[in-house]
Amino acid sequence: MPTSPLHVLVIGGGTGGLCLAQGLKRAGVSVAVYERDRTRSDGLQGYRVGIDADGKRALRASLPQHLYDTFIATCAKRPVYFNQYTERLSQLFSSGPDIFKTPPNFADLDLDESVSRMTLRQVLLTGLDDTVHFAKRFTHYEQHADGTVTAFFDDGTSATGDLLVAADGTTSRVRAQYLPHATLLDAGLTGITGKTLLTDETRQLLPKEIIDGVTMVQGKKGFMCVIHVMQFPWDTRSELKDGIGRTEAELISQWPGLLYDNSRDYIMWGFAAADHWLPADTMERKGVRAQHLVQHLTTDWHPNLRRRFALGDPDSCFPLKIRTSEPLEPWKTTNVTLLGDAIHTMTPGRGVGANTALRDAALLRKNLIAAHQGHTTVLDAVRDYETRMATYAFEAVAASRQSMNGHAAHHQDSLAGKLARTLMRTSMRTIGVDRSPRRSGQGPVAA
Repeated sequence: MPTSPLHVLVIGGGTGGLCLAQGLKRAGVSVAVYERDRTRSDGLQGYRVGIDADGKRALRASLPQHLYDTFIATCAKRPVYFNQYTERLSQLFSSGPDIFKTPPNFADLDLDESVSRMTLRQVLLTGLDDTVHFAKRFTHYEQHADGTVTAFFDDGTSATGDLLVAADGTTSRVRAQYLPHATLLDAGLTGITGKTLLTDETRQLLPKEIIDGVTMVQGKKGFMCVIHVMQFPWDTRSELKDGIGRTEAELISQWPGLLYDNSRDYIMWGFAAADHWLPADTMERKGVRAQHLVQHLTTDWHPNLRRRFALGDPDSCFPLKIRTSEPLEPWKTTNVTLLGDAIHTMTPGRGVGANTALRDAALLRKNLIAAHQGHTTVLDAVRDYETRMATYAFEAVAASRQSMNGHAAHHQDSLAGKLARTLMRTSMRTIGVDRSPRRSGQGPVAA
């Protein structure tokens, strides 16, 4: 396989794929991303994503400084409460600012952040106009005797490079061809997510602790709902807001990637239930149909919670099948590799899926730069990446599904309850309860 010059093909323009592209381009490595969305304004469906210390280090290593600064500037205010409520809005537990203070010796990189998923995608797309090719639906690849690989797309076009990286998500077509024996385990749970704008009306529907925190709502039949209010300390429509410094406000207002109004505060909610409580066509119910399904399933919930569902943006509502990858035996390294959900889909139980993809991107970037500079071969760079990635990623997969192990399908209510408790721990970590290292002693993901 060639060592230099190097051209990398990335299939998929999600979090991991775009982070890798940013890092390679910044280092002068030729890279092209092929995304099935038709334009950069597609793929904006989604809600918040939590970025932990690993994710922040990966972004800092991969992004130009001004884009990393923009990412930090566009993160939401950190929650100051963690709550548990019943579906009737009876408070079971609440801990607030006095408990969740940030230790004085805690570095900024160690603090978790929350960012709008669509905003993060626009940050990652900034500056990649000549790198990302839209409306490219991957069909298959061919590997050649000279060490190159060609990706083919359904519009009849193709692209050839030295390495093909699958970053095309849980239903990866690259994985289906490359590792057809890789399997996904159905967790027996489905989530429906949505956004409700934070307005004077919706603010009045919920207690202050919920507005300023992360909340788990536990209902009958194992139904659950996580509520995270995303409040931003910035506003593109005014120069200053809540004391924000002029430099930061100007940075955001001048950011070329902010093509859409992501600046309004919103209530993110995710409803989850065991599959046997849901209609068979749940995964086909998107938009207003998904929104109506949540309202139908929560007829005995508090009117204020139901009103919040009703006021949600229908376009933001979609179902999400909760699945997880099965561990794989080591595979032979070639000029095709995978990152993120394409190789290690995990449940939302620990909230580290996106962060693991970012960690993949930073590690692969570092190794490919070494190959580009002639310090190693592409094959050795990929082999080292796959060996290390398989260890930490499948440990994360196992941790995310730990609460589900040993349970049969007829215990799905129990699974929902266990997942809820795991999500609670994730939420607590998000607002600063868990200050213990999460990287099992390893150093930074990238220099």
